[in-house]
Amino acid sequence: MARIDYVNDPNAPKANSIVPSVTAVALNDAGEILLIHKTDNDLWALPGGGVDVGESVADAAVRETKEETGFDVEVTGLVGLYTNPAHVMAYDDGEVRQQFSICFTAQIIGGSLRTSSESKEVAFVAPGRLDELNIHPSMRMRIDHGLAGQREPYIG
Repeated sequence: MARIDYVNDPNAPKANSIVPSVTAVALNDAGEILLIHKTDNDLWALPGGGVDVGESVADAAVRETKEETGFDVEVTGLVGLYTNPAHVMAYDDGEVRQQFSICFTAQIIGGSLRTSSESKEVAFVAPGRLDELNIHPSMRMRIDHGLAGQREPYIG
């Protein structure tokens, strides 16, 4: 399903849903960050997705990372809460979601790199190469916060 992200755009469609979602900041031993090239909006992003009924947000981060990248992770901390009501995602089925994402730090504990129906590429990217990739500003904020290792989580 295709998607268009809008941030602070007066012409953006009005949100008609809100779905809790998660992302995970996971680094390899070289300090490179695990990213996916998404199939729905053709942008690079942290692995993540919606929380299913009956699962915790931490379990959702573990599941989504495995589904999209092939790697097993364990959640190690909280990067922040990203809840900008001026950031909406319009899907081609008419759903327009208001942003509500919880970003975690995670440690890779197993698995191996693979793509999925949601990730056409999976890569470890050196922080110095992030500017070479097409990353949505909201996602880049999460990545930067995750790499900064802030003591307190971002709330915004």
